Amino acid sequence: MDNGSINLNTMSLAASLTSTAQPAERLAETRQLIHAVRAINGAEVFGQNQELTFVMDRDTKKPLLRIVDRKTGEVIAQVPPEHVLRLAREVVK
Repeated sequence: MDNGSINLNTMSLAASLTSTAQPAERLAETRQLIHAVRAINGAEVFGQNQELTFVMDRDTKKPLLRIVDRKTGEVIAQVPPEHVLRLAREVVK
């Protein structure tokens, strides 16, 4: 994972819910996201060796969706792509 993002997989995302106070609506949305990611990964939509992860970019504070190799941690695909993030980071500076 690059240095410009924070991994919010379902485990760390769930832990963050208890460490920060959030409005009830935000908590419900986060729980729905966790449930959806677990369902997608449980159904092996991307195959046995790949999983969907949700990541928050540190600089832009924008969410990223990544398909990651479970064994190596290699990012196979990302939305938005890295070149779009670089442009967004330049705008934020």
